[in-house]
Amino acid sequence: MPGIKTIGFVFIPGVADWEYGLLSASAVEWFGARAVPLTPDGGTVRSASGFRIAAERPLDAAANGDLDAVAVIGSDNWVGEDAPDIGELLTSVNGRGGVIGGICAGTLALARAGLFASAAHTSNGRDWILHHLPDYVGRDNYRNVPHAVADSKIVSAPGSAPGTFAVAFLAALFPERTETLTQMRTMFAREHAAG
Repeated sequence: MPGIKTIGFVFIPGVADWEYGLLSASAVEWFGARAVPLTPDGGTVRSASGFRIAAERPLDAAANGDLDAVAVIGSDNWVGEDAPDIGELLTSVNGRGGVIGGICAGTLALARAGLFASAAHTSNGRDWILHHLPDYVGRDNYRNVPHAVADSKIVSAPGSAPGTFAVAFLAALFPERTETLTQMRTMFAREHAAG
């Protein structure tokens, strides 16, 4: 649909349920985006809690030429040698100016695709990412912070930061929506201000 931005959400088996809800719901409800679930074969995957997530499409670049952004959601299965290779999808969307985000172990897919080569980024800790990918390109750009990091159109976050991931991702995709983004930041910050 013209004028509507489309975000592909990458889900693999064991996807972390808490990492995508704030982003997907906010994108659709507050920004008028379209959220498209993607899985390795275009079928159904089970989340970490056992929920079934049905895809609209597979992960290949050819099936996703309309995406304005991709959010790679964490799963313990990103750390294994049999993790899906989504480099072509990520570099294709990035190459046409799209936003690419990764949270938790989903950041490994961005690192494998070379997207951290010149982008400041974060993950689940410097030692954690280096344990899994000791020689990834761009490791000197790592920021050891507990919140999302956005560098141009590359957004990354530890698994404990779905709120800042949602805001940073949407700010990269909708930079003109400053009032809505400010409201989101304020609302999410309020939760953590309670002591």
